[in-house]
Amino acid sequence: MRAEQLEHVLRAAASVLGQSDFLVIGSAAILASFPDQELPIEATRSDEADLAPFDDPDGDKGDRIDEAIGEGSPFHTLFGYYAQGVGTETAKLPEGWRDRLLSFDAPAVPPGRGHCLEPHDLAASKLVAGRPKDFEFVDALLSRGFLDASVLLSRVSSVPRHEVPAQKLALAGRWIKTRMAAGDGRS
Repeated sequence: MRAEQLEHVLRAAASVLGQSDFLVIGSAAILASFPDQELPIEATRSDEADLAPFDDPDGDKGDRIDEAIGEGSPFHTLFGYYAQGVGTETAKLPEGWRDRLLSFDAPAVPPGRGHCLEPHDLAASKLVAGRPKDFEFVDALLSRGFLDASVLLSRVSSVPRHEVPAQKLALAGRWIKTRMAAGDGRS
């Protein structure tokens, strides 16, 4: 996803729900930290933005996003990208993540506003999810100096143990330490 696509998705989601603030938890969150043209292809190739309304206890708002601008919708067909409505609990995040949220500030965003995960929080959530595409995403950012491996290891270590299976946390930690030993990640 590119910055202008995230801007469009946020405007569309704001129009659908009549509200302006969304948590961006997937790979599109990286766009609040770095210009898309500087990012590796692995960080921008997704065609979806995971948007979580902050006040959606029953998931109704996420469902409305999916119906209006989600995968397979006329919006997706027309533009080639889409939003996935998710809950704020979808990503397993390090302690303190809310204090580190970054605003996606772009002139064309209003009335929608993206509150994006800080890059190390985003990468930690991806690693504990444990999918091959997530490791690829983090590896591309780490190897090109967009992340600091020691900060990332600290963030993975602060993901609440009751939210993620121990083997996923251990795998993520070992993976980062291997990258550190190889000299990746400015540690």
